[in-house]
Amino acid sequence: MKHAASLRHVSLALVLATGACSQDRTSYPSLGARPIEKLGFAEPAVKAAVAAPDPALDAEIATLSGKLDAIATGFARDAAKAETLARTARGAAVGSEPWIAAQTALAGLDDWRAQSSSLVTDMESRATDRAATLQPDYPALATIRNKAQAEADRQGATIARIQASIPSA
Repeated sequence: MKHAASLRHVSLALVLATGACSQDRTSYPSLGARPIEKLGFAEPAVKAAVAAPDPALDAEIATLSGKLDAIATGFARDAAKAETLARTARGAAVGSEPWIAAQTALAGLDDWRAQSSSLVTDMESRATDRAATLQPDYPALATIRNKAQAEADRQGATIARIQASIPSA
């Protein structure tokens, strides 16, 4: 009998212990795909902001365009003169009159290029000011800025070509 009572106590303890184990005390998340995982990895479409017309900026752009045209015209005129003087200075010694005249003409071309670079900087400043106030890009401003940068680059290449054609000091 003692053995039977002891067996009952052991089996009761075993039932109670396994009963506690069978009860789910935690909830684990599902291993199925979550809603966000069903969306994919493609970038979401972003609506491009369209700049509203700005008459004051359009007037500034027209002024800048006029300045750029004047600079390009002046540079072209002076570059033709510098080319002629550089051809004369090709066989001349460094420090001679033809060489000094060609160097002076190149200095004049550098002034035109500096004006072009300054114009590009002004345009970039206007674009930066717009971006700082969270305004969208202004297409006309971007177009004239690209045109001014191309002119400044062309002027730099012309100066370098003429400089290379005459003796260096």
